[in-house]
Amino acid sequence: MADIKLFRYKPQVKEMKAASVLLEKELQTVIENNMQEFFGVTFLASEYVIDGGRMDSIGIDENNCPVIFEYKRSMNENVINQGLFYLNWLLEHKDSFELLVLKKLDKKIADAIDWSMPRVICIAGDFNKYDEEAIKQINRNVSLIRYKKFDDELLMFELLNTNTVKPLAVENAKADSKYTEKTFKEQYDLAPTKMKNIYDDLRTFTLSLGDDVSENTVKLYTAFKKIKNFVTMEIYSSKILVDCRLNPDDFMLTDNLRDIRTIGHWGCGDLQYIIKSEKDIEYAKELIQKAYNEN
Repeated sequence: MADIKLFRYKPQVKEMKAASVLLEKELQTVIENNMQEFFGVTFLASEYVIDGGRMDSIGIDENNCPVIFEYKRSMNENVINQGLFYLNWLLEHKDSFELLVLKKLDKKIADAIDWSMPRVICIAGDFNKYDEEAIKQINRNVSLIRYKKFDDELLMFELLNTNTVKPLAVENAKADSKYTEKTFKEQYDLAPTKMKNIYDDLRTFTLSLGDDVSENTVKLYTAFKKIKNFVTMEIYSSKILVDCRLNPDDFMLTDNLRDIRTIGHWGCGDLQYIIKSEKDIEYAKELIQKAYNEN
């Protein structure tokens, strides 16, 4: 594995030594206390007991999808298979997760759970090449994240690999009845060719920004993320909504560029750009690039 070098350059250049191992419980505690800031995930429970084991951490992400965190504490620990076991259990016991969300958060969020893109995040001081190859063969959403601790106050997360599969079919009629809106796929299929071409252009551009970008198409929109979302998109017959994880206070707002912090919306992000024609594409790409760079 390529190593990360971090230097403090004032008052003079000094390499900061990395430690790949925290105390066994320390890493888990730090992540659970800051899960939203680190990964865009709302923490729900620690050491969540199920039949046959216990999940290290469990939460719900900004797309309302379940997320399981597993921490690899030794090189010979098969944390990927462990995480997949827990994910399969969760898919077979959706009511248990919905009850957990209801108890910890509220009914509105519990009713909005999206089961199309549940995922496992495996976190370790390092992974071997077999781990990275293994997740490519798995028909599940799995991310490998390496961490490094520098001195006593710096913690780095590096997304090594992510496997994103097509959204799971939601067979539960109850889940389908939560939405009266058309799904993203339905909206895309019904959109005129002009809007499809604009969306396809933006999608290709966004995915080209780096190997760390993955695409998650959930029920009502598509999310583009690194470790967490940096832009989401919705498509309609006469417009495309691009929601960026950017601070609206840094922009001159217009009818097409809106602060949506206090406005209900499906996507994730505080700044929304409304695209109505090809002339809006270039500015949209500038916003997407900025959101990518800043997140």
